[in-house]
Amino acid sequence: MTRHARNCTAGAVYTYHEKQKDASQSGYGTQNERVGKDSIKSFDCCSLTLQPCRTPIVSPEGHLFDKEALLQYMITKKNEYSRKLKEYEKQKHKEEEELAELGRAEQQSKVNDFLKRESMVKRQNDIYKMKSQKRSEKNASSISNMANGLDKQLPSFWIPSETPDANKAPMQKPDKTIYCPMSGKPLKLKNFVNVKWTLVNDPSDKKSLAVRENRYMCAVTHDILSNAVPAAVIRTTGHVITMECFEKLIKKDWLHPLNGDKLTEKDIIPLQRGGTGYATTNVNLQGKNARPVLQA
Repeated sequence: MTRHARNCTAGAVYTYHEKQKDASQSGYGTQNERVGKDSIKSFDCCSLTLQPCRTPIVSPEGHLFDKEALLQYMITKKNEYSRKLKEYEKQKHKEEEELAELGRAEQQSKVNDFLKRESMVKRQNDIYKMKSQKRSEKNASSISNMANGLDKQLPSFWIPSETPDANKAPMQKPDKTIYCPMSGKPLKLKNFVNVKWTLVNDPSDKKSLAVRENRYMCAVTHDILSNAVPAAVIRTTGHVITMECFEKLIKKDWLHPLNGDKLTEKDIIPLQRGGTGYATTNVNLQGKNARPVLQA
């Protein structure tokens, strides 16, 4: 046993601490790192551009988009579908031509075989068979790799001309449906709701709206909205409220607090927001980098 425990290197057990230390220094093992604030989308930013929305709209699943960016995304997907459909039709037309060519070649081959059998004389066939049998008997006893027609074959299967070709995978018919980039569900613009933000009226804050820390507030309680505050959108009017306001005010009588209209549970769309750095706010705020595992 050594004198100092911190400098002990003669232990018979490879401890977990030593394994983690060696893994971090050697480049092995999965790295876990908490996501910083700069890597998290703000609650009022578009899910495509990651910038504050000019014309905000929200999906039925609660994902916020800028209307201009979403339309551009849909146009891009439609153009991509048109391009893939042309390639698919071109491939299908080529396959039909190849099948027709094979059919014509097979028919011509049958005709040639029939004419050849009818024109050949039996005596000539017998002479040809006798000659071929004598030639094969002569070369059968040879152990040379150049006899029996082997001189015309390449000896190595790894020669480039002998290796199999990688055939191009056949293209499948493209799907015409445009899917949401966040939820993966079919994207329909008629299901989106226009969002109405309530600006924070602070006369002392002379900064631009894009650089303000507190930009929007609840339309009813005037609480400041942020990633730490769960929010929801009222489908009928597009106003943004806090979930606390929904639980304490709207859920009691299911009436709109601003105009008194009747509401249902489907009229409340919970707004998807980014993380805050706190583990209890969101599901996963860790980034993982998978590397080879260090075996003990």
